[in-house]
Amino acid sequence: MDWYDYGYFMPSTPRRAKGGIKAQSKRGAFGDSWWARRWIQVLESFNIGARLGRGRSYARSGQVLSIAIAKGQVTAAVQGSRPKPYNVTIRLQSLSRQNWKRFAMVLRAQPYFTATMMNGHMPNEIEGVFKKARLSLFPTRLGDLKTDCSCPDWSNPCKHIAAVYYLLGEEFDRNPFLIFRLRGIQQEELLSLIGSKESSKGKTKSTLGSEQQSVPQEGAAHVQAPLPPEPDIFWGKHEVKNDFLGETDIPAIPAPLLKQLGNFPFWRGEERFLETLAPVYSKASSIGLEVVSGEFGEAKPS
Repeated sequence: MDWYDYGYFMPSTPRRAKGGIKAQSKRGAFGDSWWARRWIQVLESFNIGARLGRGRSYARSGQVLSIAIAKGQVTAAVQGSRPKPYNVTIRLQSLSRQNWKRFAMVLRAQPYFTATMMNGHMPNEIEGVFKKARLSLFPTRLGDLKTDCSCPDWSNPCKHIAAVYYLLGEEFDRNPFLIFRLRGIQQEELLSLIGSKESSKGKTKSTLGSEQQSVPQEGAAHVQAPLPPEPDIFWGKHEVKNDFLGETDIPAIPAPLLKQLGNFPFWRGEERFLETLAPVYSKASSIGLEVVSGEFGEAKPS
């Protein structure tokens, strides 16, 4: 135990929280992606002693009741040993609009990175782009983070702050653009800066050279597809062909839509969402195939 773990308050047992946010990680390291691990690495580099371990336990046992993420700030409620949950605030210094423009200009010079970001993915070399723009995506020192907790522990960050920090790392796995929100810019704003630039005439042009289509204004005329001449077709009463659905089969990858959806933000369930519902989707695929083929309800040969 480090010297800063000795304070005026002895370690206490937290009250059991109901419906709290539980970490997906049950043991070992937090975060699967490099950016999530990088976030956790920043926390662990601050050398806050045994409070890190207690923060991991809080994150895994569901002691964090709520988390809200805004530009440059995270607020959370954490259930500790007292009846009233503690209020946690984590502030990260936002980058200015000018800094984000400089970052976008550097990024546009590298088409691979631009395409990757526009598709909603985080390039592995993104930190190098920030460095080239003389910026940093992640905090580089403890002073870059302003953290506060209403608990009586004099140490900062305390275990309650650490618990929120770990859960944020897991959420970054699901949505890496949350890191950018903490640095002061929304995903839509960032992609707009990356993907377009304003010409001297005020038109918006794509970095790939093609002018973007303007959004129709309210009251503008819309081009509509012509109505079918036969009333039965319009009302859906026409005969459906046997091959209407085309070739049907069980997907090669089980529950593809479920996996594309991914984990829910700040999951509160006792079981993992994907692992719990994947067998249900597989069973539904088999039944659906039987329904389409007309075999549903028929006796199976013994």
